[in-house]
Amino acid sequence: MEIAASYGTRRRGLLGRDGIEGAILLTPCNSVHTFRMRFTIDVAYLDMELRVVDVHTMKPGRLGKPRFGARHVLESEAGAMAGWGVRRGVQLTIEP
Repeated sequence: MEIAASYGTRRRGLLGRDGIEGAILLTPCNSVHTFRMRFTIDVAYLDMELRVVDVHTMKPGRLGKPRFGARHVLESEAGAMAGWGVRRGVQLTIEP
């Protein structure tokens, strides 16, 4: 997993890439867009304790709505979240 915690790394996110192995965590963040993206992504909105608030699949050229209570956003290639069991209410853990 990549962690994007600075303004520049959050702003860039997955732009300019053809895909991602794993995921990228944008923090702090509560909304994303897929303008200029090259592939469809899964987006999980997480609260301060890394509990999943919402999960959506976003095609390129979309604007996501801010999610109340979201503090972080986890992005991956479309289909990955379902494969990992990431769904609303699940508590995630990040380990080094």
